Amino acid sequence: MIKGTQAIISLFTKPNEKEIKVKKETKKDEFEEVKNLEYFNEQYKERYKSYKEKNPSMDLTQVIKNVNMNLDQTPYEYKIKAKNLNTEKILVNKYYYLEEDYVPDNLQTINRKYALSNMRMVNVAKDAFESLSAAAQKEDLNIIAMSTYRSYTYQVNLYNRYKKQDGEAKADTYSGRPGQSEHQTGLAVDVYNKEEDYTKFHKTKEFLWMKDHAHEYGFILRFPEGKENETGYTYESWHYRYVGKDIATYIHDNNITLEEYYATKIKDW
Repeated sequence: MIKGTQAIISLFTKPNEKEIKVKKETKKDEFEEVKNLEYFNEQYKERYKSYKEKNPSMDLTQVIKNVNMNLDQTPYEYKIKAKNLNTEKILVNKYYYLEEDYVPDNLQTINRKYALSNMRMVNVAKDAFESLSAAAQKEDLNIIAMSTYRSYTYQVNLYNRYKKQDGEAKADTYSGRPGQSEHQTGLAVDVYNKEEDYTKFHKTKEFLWMKDHAHEYGFILRFPEGKENETGYTYESWHYRYVGKDIATYIHDNNITLEEYYATKIKDW
């Protein structure tokens, strides 16, 4: 009698083939709805599905963006050779890397009126930074380049020093590993105002000016506050990156990061 009861219960509780098929079709249709998004990557479809299963309450568009940013992968283990070399569209982070021998074209030294000695950037970024700093000086503000292009070898020594000092996990929150620091692109610049320590740049008038005007010269605040998940780094008010006026303005106006821009606008992931 018990066995018969269990069989009856099983008939009512066990989903039939039709129900299973409906569920599968519903899941499939869910992704079909977003397939027309310009940043949907068909090659990532299984990754989208897997990430969604792990984050069931997340909006599908956000799932796609996050996977496009490789947030479903382990930093430094999932590695992609950087694309768009020698352009302002290059992305270097904990997933995209540069070869040891990569040296950007057209490195030039920034005028000493706007930088510490021997600060070099790619020519277009160097010219843009000089224009930015000159404009700030007209308003009695000092925006001085204190760290710009760094070679792979330089970053090896710097990162190892930080790792020894704070441990690898902590160092990874504020320093790029060799080959994965965007300073190697020649498009990044750390700034200060000659008075405050660079780590206090967010407390200065210069920082407020940069918030309003940096994009007008093609620069973005690279590691904004509240965007640590996207960038992989803690907030750095002093670290800026040249991406060109159009991209910088879009990023500024939409309050996003370079990773988010790349995930939705750059086709060649």
